[in-house]
Amino acid sequence: MASRSLANDDPALAGWWHPVARADELGATPRAVELLGRRWVLARLDGAPVAFEDRCPHRQAPLSAGRVVDETLECAYHGWRFAPGGACALIPALGAGATLPGRARLRPAAAVREHLGVLWLAPSTPRGALPELAEVGAAGFRTGWLEPAPAAVSAGLMIDNFLDVAHFPFLHAGTFATVEATGMGEVRVDSGPWHFTARYEHPFANREDPAVATGARPLVQRRRLTYRYEAPFSVTLRIEYVEAGGVNSIGFFVQPVGPGSCRLYTVISRNDLADDAALADALAFEQRVLDEDLALQVRLPPAMPLDLTEEVHTRADLVTIELRRVLGRLVGAGAPAPPEVVDGGEEDPVPARSVASGPGRPEA
Repeated sequence: MASRSLANDDPALAGWWHPVARADELGATPRAVELLGRRWVLARLDGAPVAFEDRCPHRQAPLSAGRVVDETLECAYHGWRFAPGGACALIPALGAGATLPGRARLRPAAAVREHLGVLWLAPSTPRGALPELAEVGAAGFRTGWLEPAPAAVSAGLMIDNFLDVAHFPFLHAGTFATVEATGMGEVRVDSGPWHFTARYEHPFANREDPAVATGARPLVQRRRLTYRYEAPFSVTLRIEYVEAGGVNSIGFFVQPVGPGSCRLYTVISRNDLADDAALADALAFEQRVLDEDLALQVRLPPAMPLDLTEEVHTRADLVTIELRRVLGRLVGAGAPAPPEVVDGGEEDPVPARSVASGPGRPEA
């Protein structure tokens, strides 16, 4: 029996929420995104985001090449227009008031939402919940984003890396780690079927603390970490700085674009930053941490092993073992049924021996 693994285009991932763009990346024009190896088009119609398979039912042209006109999505090829629900509203070649084919409608995603400054898409009815990060937009917190990062990585292994504290002294020696703190302390994990919370405290090198330079506080301080994981590829982390004070909350969301390809979204909210310049410095620091991770992640396999016998695990891997258990249940649940598309209207009668006339085209 072959061992189980989770690839970025596994069909079982269709029934879950996935980030597909930052909200500010979707403006007045349609936007193409790729998720689980399939192309989708995003647009804002009637003030709300919508998502459809990125192909017109007429001649398969990408709708992301079109435009938004009168709160409809217009195909760039023949000008067919589609309403927010996906039904065809106009076929210019047939003229106003024409009977439109019932199959002239778009296939929508099961769900799309704007949340935490991110556009989330579920191809099929989502089973799990969206992540929460209370500090985003909260009084006293400054919030900023890293630029969304494309990466040739496994989505599961990127989440595994974010949850894994045992690698800190080795991969992050240039940013926050202290090589003396290689031993693992106590980790507490509270689990649900599709989520878990993990709590941990560890020493770290607080190179961002101005009091370190003056000698008012030591370089090596303590951090309390609270991770909240939501299946399949979302984690939030609340960091409390014990000696320096302050809270740093991080949201890390991974978009499984296709086999071996992802897009990474990172947002931070902190209450210990004096101004926007300090926020910019904090974002630059967080980018260096991510770069340290990616330098190794791009060299790992494109799929995540889920069979717990395939890798060697120890008690230091408590959290990432729990991740594999959740994702194993997800894969075991199988691929959900695609959302039903209900035809509307009558079929357009196609003449058996002629085609509609157009400019410069005589009848057959």
